[in-house]
Amino acid sequence: MKSLRKHFLTATAVLMVIMLAGCASTQPLEPRELRYSASPEQAFREAIELMMEQGYVVRHADLALGRADATLARWPEYRLQLQVSEVPGGSRVSLSALRGNQPLPPYVLDPWLVELQHKLGELP
Repeated sequence: MKSLRKHFLTATAVLMVIMLAGCASTQPLEPRELRYSASPEQAFREAIELMMEQGYVVRHADLALGRADATLARWPEYRLQLQVSEVPGGSRVSLSALRGNQPLPPYVLDPWLVELQHKLGELP
């Protein structure tokens, strides 16, 4: 009787671990990128400012790495991940976003990148 109960508990624990592992998997983030003629430092600073203007709380920002992470504290939580790198003639801004634990489609970030373009004075 004890052996049967022990096997039942072991099987139940294994099933719970498998179910929880399935819940924890997320889709990979697809970034949206746009090139700007502004320097990487200027693009990074303006991007951080834009995040704050839109109500995001910048949790991590490193100018030397060109990386930042910000969250919007409303349900479901929105999170932006920013990467700014130097390219010939300017900078490349890469942005990805999560809504809760699910990645947002990259095209949803286009208005944000256009707003950054406007802040940098690069609209046609």
